[in-house]
Amino acid sequence: MKTNEYTPYDGLGLAELVVKGEVTAEELAACAAELIDSHNPSLNAVLSTLDNQPFSAGQPFSGVPFLVKELVLQAQGAPCRAGSRATPGEAAPTDSNLMQRFRTAGLHLVGTTQTPEMGYNATTETVAFGPVHNPWKSGHSAGGSSGGSGAAVAAGIVPIAHANDGGGSIRVPASCNGLVGLKPTRDRVPVGPGTSDPLFSQAIEFAVSRSVRDSAALLDCVAGPDQGAAHIIAPPPISFAEAAARPPGELTIGVVAGSLLGTEIHAENAAAVENAVKRCESLGHRMVECDFTLDFEEFARHINVLWCAFAAQFVDQVTSLTGVKADNDSFEAVTLTCAEFGFSSSALDILNALDYVNRISRETAAVFAEIDCLMSATLGTPPPVHGTLNQNNAEISAMDWTRNTFRYATNTPLFNATGQPAISLPLHWTADDLPVGIQFAGRMGDEGTLLSLAGQLEADVDWRSKQQQAF
Repeated sequence: MKTNEYTPYDGLGLAELVVKGEVTAEELAACAAELIDSHNPSLNAVLSTLDNQPFSAGQPFSGVPFLVKELVLQAQGAPCRAGSRATPGEAAPTDSNLMQRFRTAGLHLVGTTQTPEMGYNATTETVAFGPVHNPWKSGHSAGGSSGGSGAAVAAGIVPIAHANDGGGSIRVPASCNGLVGLKPTRDRVPVGPGTSDPLFSQAIEFAVSRSVRDSAALLDCVAGPDQGAAHIIAPPPISFAEAAARPPGELTIGVVAGSLLGTEIHAENAAAVENAVKRCESLGHRMVECDFTLDFEEFARHINVLWCAFAAQFVDQVTSLTGVKADNDSFEAVTLTCAEFGFSSSALDILNALDYVNRISRETAAVFAEIDCLMSATLGTPPPVHGTLNQNNAEISAMDWTRNTFRYATNTPLFNATGQPAISLPLHWTADDLPVGIQFAGRMGDEGTLLSLAGQLEADVDWRSKQQQAF
């Protein structure tokens, strides 16, 4: 198989070729390796390559090349450096539960991808490894914190890659790179055994892909609690793959024309929403204006407390493990600033922040009593130029870092706080061919409605043909 024959397929399509005997897993891995060699020097998305990684035969994704983000998930034989100069580069000794499920699904691990330090940025531009470039336009952000995975999938290196999402880190790179980015419901996908409830249950593990059916089928493969999970949620009434393949019926879709946090959005992002409204109306859905917004400063203040607590834990754990000093020779400046804020926060600050999250979760759930899902732009702007969100800026405060992040990723973090599922779909490109995603959020536990709508929109828009222009 040649690379130009490989890149148009999604993951399930490649696996079907393996089942039919038209191609081998080894040939697919060779295509991925060739594309890493040819594309990665300009993208800087893939950090390490791996050979002879095990995967299960006879499964939905058997033999499909796959990359994992170097954050949270552990893959035996692969490094997990969290985008930092301070972290050791040794290979993980064992798989985490999710990685075991990826292998059981048949995915063939061929390498690892970049993340900003500690995943604490909505772009991926590290001091340790340099910036990840957007395949659609070099010098522009590929998003974060799963920017390496997003760029690699958009460039055709692999059809699907691991990603995780604490404030938008699946949906942000999906928007920036023209991909499907599903953040599942809280506790749908396992995070153990090495972690439990990351970011106070706001961070979710999953993937970015080019097709709705890949995201749905993979969620079927990996969903469900791991042994000892802190929380267990109800399984879906039907499989996610079945949901993605069936028509959604007439939905009532709430429309947020601007920002859920009351910030301004770029004209292109506003136009993307207008176009998506027309598209959904043409498919028979009932579109209703939704004026639900949160107070920006209150949201930023409380979420900043929670995020900075984890920054403090990251710095504390890394320095204790490695013996490096908590200084700018080892960590990026914003990481240290936010860690310092976290060290100075009290238990009462954290409890008050968690009380706030509880309150807005109830307020948001009330909105969904009248609608099936909520539509908005995924982000506040198209993919920005490199340097717009500089994690090594020693002059910025922790609060201003959080404010800047939320002005950009303005519609994603609410659904990390509430735990609801949300998906970014590639429904718009700017005049200069930069992708702009549209986000749909669903009721708690209802990925099925989102996937049904996403499958319908994919058939109507045919973004798969557009995606191939980035190869």
